[in-house]
Amino acid sequence: MVDLVGVGLNATDTLIPLATFPERGAKLEYTESTIMPGGQTASTVMACQTWGMRTRYVGKIGSDDAGRLHRSEFARAGVDARLVEVPNALSPQSLILVDGGGERTVLCRRDERLLLTPEDLDRAWIASARVLHVDGYETAAATLAAQWARAAGIPVVADLDEIYSGVNDLIRNVDYLIVSRDFPARLTGERDLKQALQAIRGHYGCRLAAATLGQDGVVAWDGEQFLLRPAFRVNVVDTTGAGDIFHAGFIYALMQEWPLKRQLDFACAAAALNCTSQGARGGIRGVDHVHALMQNTPRYTEQWSAISPR
Repeated sequence: MVDLVGVGLNATDTLIPLATFPERGAKLEYTESTIMPGGQTASTVMACQTWGMRTRYVGKIGSDDAGRLHRSEFARAGVDARLVEVPNALSPQSLILVDGGGERTVLCRRDERLLLTPEDLDRAWIASARVLHVDGYETAAATLAAQWARAAGIPVVADLDEIYSGVNDLIRNVDYLIVSRDFPARLTGERDLKQALQAIRGHYGCRLAAATLGQDGVVAWDGEQFLLRPAFRVNVVDTTGAGDIFHAGFIYALMQEWPLKRQLDFACAAAALNCTSQGARGGIRGVDHVHALMQNTPRYTEQWSAISPR
């Protein structure tokens, strides 16, 4: 039995800090690059493991240095990693350009042989957890895992930012849907974010429909009220992985059975803390550090206008 099982993406990130983002056709010098483990679901799992949760990760890797890096990192942290290794395949890799303001631009390379399929899954991996987290990239596998979780009474959290083929079937099996700012409009065709979140919850039956908003924080609809929780003001070094750690913070808080407002605040604080260091997992600190940031760090002003149609 574990607290959290994550089914989804891992990646090895090559982080390149730049003073300014390059213009088209330009040449730009850089002084350093750093290779770090990342990936949406893998980073969420690692953060929860750091905070004392028992975790399992399910995903595919190649038989290369990147795959070996993931194996060693999961083993070091104590994650129960169910890794499907594909000989001669290249593990997912990302080139991440981080400008002087900390904003990142990601270039991804993925080998189709490393797509997790329903046949790669074992039902026992899912049914022996308290919560399931998916990112939806490998949609068929994520959907099956979510169906198994639903059948076992296990809540499902999803981190979605793209309209993948089959994503509607996945969302029908999601309890806590927390997506990127533009996803609700692309899914529903409704430009007003509040109305789009209401439509998603009403149509798919999610307990919670929410969207992360960068420095504006997060807006969530639980069927009775909207909550807008602004981000915390920190010295942003790198926004890579902010959404992944936000989801980790939400899952941790959900397992503590805190009220929704506190769940969202803890998630915002965890994400903000991660932005103060380089890399998708560079700013993962202990739970006490997250609480200290919540208590001692000012927030951006609540701006409902930030979620109005553009």
